[in-house]
Amino acid sequence: MSRTTLAEPPGEVTAAAPVVPPRQRPARRWRRVVSPVVLVLGWELAARTGLLAAEKLPAPSDVLATGWRLSRDGTLGIHLLDSLTRAGAGLLIGGLLALALGTVAGLLRLGDDLVDPPVQMARMLPHLGLVPLLIIWVGIGESLKISLVALGAFFPIYFNTYAGIRDIDERLVEAARTCGLGQAARLRHVVLPGALPSLFLGLRLAIGAAWLSLVVGEQVNAQTGIGFLMMEAREFSQTDVVVLGLLVYALLGLISDLALRVLERRMLTWRRGLRAT
Repeated sequence: MSRTTLAEPPGEVTAAAPVVPPRQRPARRWRRVVSPVVLVLGWELAARTGLLAAEKLPAPSDVLATGWRLSRDGTLGIHLLDSLTRAGAGLLIGGLLALALGTVAGLLRLGDDLVDPPVQMARMLPHLGLVPLLIIWVGIGESLKISLVALGAFFPIYFNTYAGIRDIDERLVEAARTCGLGQAARLRHVVLPGALPSLFLGLRLAIGAAWLSLVVGEQVNAQTGIGFLMMEAREFSQTDVVVLGLLVYALLGLISDLALRVLERRMLTWRRGLRAT
């Protein structure tokens, strides 16, 4: 017996329902915390049972107690504020310079010919290896530390800005030109949205490089900062303070990365990337 199907009347087009991404379940969010908590508990257990010597690696509870003590007397706040100021100044200088040069090299053929070759050459030099030369150029004061952070932040932002602009589909630009968009409008509606994902990636890499550069910079003739706090603690074999400084750097990097992820998600709502299964 044959089955007949009813065809939809011609001319009526059913609108496709918008694809709504499934919301992340709270259980999955908490699952990301499981492995760090297990690691900390294992660390605490190993320290309390004597598997880890206290002078080599103190227990997390001892490190937290040291952090609470330094926070109450204001020591940690002073050093943290100075480190944040240096990181912010270096990121601002290096980021703006990289954004300007990356845009010029990405958009203009003359800029590509003049700007990109020396940047590619400088990229091969480890910027932390420039410390002796920077000491001769800018001294051992605040300028050295900010210069190191700026150098660390420059290259990730420059290369991702350049790559983000060059990866834009030429057909989109031609379509925008055909629709009558001027140069400024094409930059705003085509180039900027197309380059933003790469720019965010470069910014996240730059923040990581900035914290790494700051650790090195604050160990050169500094009187304040988390790096100085760690170096001073090393002189007195205060392992708990050294570990506390490392945890502060890790938390700063984690918080800044999370903030950038949230900002990226809000600004790139139009993008549908591959989701993990």
